Amino acid sequence: MNWTIRSSHKEKIDRFGITVDQVILPNGEEKTFSFLDFAKGVCILPVTENADVICMKQYRHALNSWEWELPAGAIDESDQSPLDAAKRELEEETGYTAEHWLNLGSFYPSPGSTSEEIFLFAAAGLVPTEQKLESSELIELHTISMDELKTLIKVGEFKHGAGLAAVLRYKFMTD
Repeated sequence: MNWTIRSSHKEKIDRFGITVDQVILPNGEEKTFSFLDFAKGVCILPVTENADVICMKQYRHALNSWEWELPAGAIDESDQSPLDAAKRELEEETGYTAEHWLNLGSFYPSPGSTSEEIFLFAAAGLVPTEQKLESSELIELHTISMDELKTLIKVGEFKHGAGLAAVLRYKFMTD
């Protein structure tokens, strides 16, 4: 049985939407439930011909720190599909295009508090082009082995949720 929405209020603040719903639960209880409306996103695991991974160290202002990540970003209105967004983000953030793409599915990073869905891809046959960073993006590129990435994950230095999901799906689909 679903929740019944009595009323809904939506507000946009910068790049985030906030929805506040007045709901009736299946047991009849009335409750306020709020969540963030995010644009759908993509995350890419770029794999080189030597089976290394192109990772990024990116400054994240919300955490005031440099974080290990995989290329990722929002799906824009100009994108025809999640794959188009993944191709755009890979080139913008890393300066590479890819000849081969593997769809790794999608996931919901935090369904209790956001509507965000992230589509995951692996990219291979990488061809260097030119990075096209936004003015707010501070990114260092690193090519590391899959074993080095595994170590970063094991010791807790790689905490990028979408990146963790992409690595996990890739390992399960290719092992």
